[in-house]
Amino acid sequence: MCRWMAWVGQPVLIEELLFKTQHGIVDQSLHARMGAEPTNGDGFGLGWYGTGEGPGLYRSVSPAWADPNLRELSAHIESPLFLAHVRAAIGSPVQETNCHPFRRGRWLFVHNGFVANFHALRRDLMLAVDPALFPEVEGSTDSEVIFHLALTYGLAEDPIGALERTVGTIEATARRHGKPGSVQASFGVSDGIRLWAVRYATEGPARSLFASEDAESIRRLHPDNPRLQRLAREDRLIVSEPFADLPGLWREIPQGSAVVVSGDGLEHRPFVPVDPSAAPGRVAGTVDA
Repeated sequence: MCRWMAWVGQPVLIEELLFKTQHGIVDQSLHARMGAEPTNGDGFGLGWYGTGEGPGLYRSVSPAWADPNLRELSAHIESPLFLAHVRAAIGSPVQETNCHPFRRGRWLFVHNGFVANFHALRRDLMLAVDPALFPEVEGSTDSEVIFHLALTYGLAEDPIGALERTVGTIEATARRHGKPGSVQASFGVSDGIRLWAVRYATEGPARSLFASEDAESIRRLHPDNPRLQRLAREDRLIVSEPFADLPGLWREIPQGSAVVVSGDGLEHRPFVPVDPSAAPGRVAGTVDA
């Protein structure tokens, strides 16, 4: 069903987390333990922030474990904030425009999950996208539509609020069509300074999502691990499933909640979808480049 990860903290070589961890995102592309399926080989993507303007992006339809360019790039790119995603397609083609992350301006977005009965809801959801953004939808996934709805509903001003309005729109549309169980998701979104992550499902258990514990606690728990001793105060990982089996490293993000990750630490808040048509005053309504 896809796996994703995000790093926020001191600049690191990307390969340290993609390839040099016990159960990193590339290993999860072959051997996921908590996903709907163990193999996520229908493409991958890497988005990172560095010295250039906005985020860099590399996406491919190759499996992550089989792309030599990914290994080459990750061994030479150092970044303080990056997101990676490995894809297991559900009903949409294996093509580069359907690979995550999705990018607009300084924003990156990843998603694990689905919109149930998307084929029946797609027209209405697409028509809810801001007309200025509509031509930028290049692929055919529900995830890309979610991203553009979030941009429509004010992602630049209030990322969590925009995602709450987006999910509320999808759920209200599903109800009008008589379609149950509309949204299953973990979301990750970043502007290059902060990371916002959401774990939510309309019904049933949501897709797994974990945050690393604070660096001081990890260093204290594992004084003999040189890699963990190098962690800085601002370092955090958000992952679909833990990268290592060492005790005390991971905290499960509760279902129906969001986290904000920045240099100041990890902030939790509830995630409560709202239908913008029923609460029009909460729609931000501006699109940021």
